Amino acid sequence: MRVLGLDLGSKTCGVAVSDELGMTAQGVEVIRRKDENKYRKTLARIDELIAEYDIEKIVLGYPKNMNDTVSKRCLISEEFAEKLKKRTGLPVILWDERLTTVAAHDVMLEAGLSRQEREKIVDKVAAVFILEDYLNEINEYKTKKEREQNV
Repeated sequence: MRVLGLDLGSKTCGVAVSDELGMTAQGVEVIRRKDENKYRKTLARIDELIAEYDIEKIVLGYPKNMNDTVSKRCLISEEFAEKLKKRTGLPVILWDERLTTVAAHDVMLEAGLSRQEREKIVDKVAAVFILEDYLNEINEYKTKKEREQNV
């Protein structure tokens, strides 16, 4: 089962996809749009990626504030999640993405990427962090359940 990870920005959408076993996440691309609220082409590209990778579930970054309150961007993500559900028929999970962009920048800085290079791919790297966090939690839960059944 493959999972699609998305990091929705104001004019971009970073995309990552899991392997078939749901263990790892790989960055795929950054979908760019000219207008913040125009999602037609973004949704069309996501449809293509769903078909190409045989996606069964979508994890969408949910940008809560550091104090755990819902931000304006959260409301935008909730609306986008509803559009995704209606269009694709797939489950869409909103996943806490706090500090993923910061982590993405840190990793790219360590790799020695220039500011211009970082700006081109930061959303894709953040999508990887979102998806990896989700996969790690799901796999940890499965492992715990397996241990409980073996006791």
